[in-house]
Amino acid sequence: MNAFFDKANDESRWQAVETRDNRADGQFVFAVKTTGICCRPSCRARHPLRKNVLFFENVAAAVGAGFRPCKRCQPDKQTAEQQRIDRITQACRILESRSEPMVLAELAALVAMSPFHFHRLFKQVTGLTPHAWQKALREKRLREQLAQGEPVTRAVFDAGYQSGSNYYQQADKVLGMTAKQYRQGGERTVIQFVVGSCRLGEFLVAQSERGICAILLGNDGQTLVNELESLFPNSALVAGDELFSQRVARVVSVLEHPSQPFSLPLDIQGTAFQQQVWQALREIPVGQTASYRDIAQRIGKPQAVRAVAGACAANKLAVIIPCHRVVRNDGAISGYRWGVERKRQLLEIEAEQQEE
Repeated sequence: MNAFFDKANDESRWQAVETRDNRADGQFVFAVKTTGICCRPSCRARHPLRKNVLFFENVAAAVGAGFRPCKRCQPDKQTAEQQRIDRITQACRILESRSEPMVLAELAALVAMSPFHFHRLFKQVTGLTPHAWQKALREKRLREQLAQGEPVTRAVFDAGYQSGSNYYQQADKVLGMTAKQYRQGGERTVIQFVVGSCRLGEFLVAQSERGICAILLGNDGQTLVNELESLFPNSALVAGDELFSQRVARVVSVLEHPSQPFSLPLDIQGTAFQQQVWQALREIPVGQTASYRDIAQRIGKPQAVRAVAGACAANKLAVIIPCHRVVRNDGAISGYRWGVERKRQLLEIEAEQQEE
């Protein structure tokens, strides 16, 4: 029998089987030598002895080795949860293929669901309502069109805005600047910033006209200023005034006490996919973690684990968008824009504050 066996992952797989962890479903199956049956990790059947268990990458590999699928957990069929996720994925593909907005009832009918259940499931899977998802998609298209040098009017209509007046009412919020400025790479926008020290080391907080646009962490203030310049290459960077310094104090308070609420306006700029990921990150409770795979599943793109990691790496708002709460599937701490040790420190701070 050619079992999918990897000593580095064997114990974590067995632990998933023992705890019937449904998050492991689809990642592997286990087979029992004494019964000749293969199952999902979450199968509710009685646990076999560890010595009788083999692991396979998928059902096809297990069947090829002589095992038959369990009739109880049916590992050869999609789970009900995966079927629901597939429907939402289908709905997202439909939205991406159309330029005009779609109403909830029309979209729900195309995936054979009631509007009420579709709306609830869409929000659960993607982290956004169908309306908010379409809005984020239009914003992404607009940025892409403007970045390619398209005339403003053409870009507005190609992105899916129904009228010029409809767009211009939202322009500042969408881009954080005028469309013309965005098309020119953010030219002439002014960004205030302050550099200082806190419990996490050196920090830089920056603000555009629309809100806090960057919170950077590091070990050297000048390096952080250089990073800000690279993030906003065509903007005018100026030292923050007294009013902004008061806002920075509120940001620092949250950096050192992440469980505190944060109510300052944010200038969050990213693709539709990045915004989905960042919204999912903000829903992870303080003191808890999630894996990259968990986040990919929550936004309805279970295969986009690497893309989720990329969105975390692109985050410019440390702690406020808590990418430090994302860990590897085995719970190991790895990958953080501002250093793994700082990520570990943040998680320890949150754990301490939860115990207080």
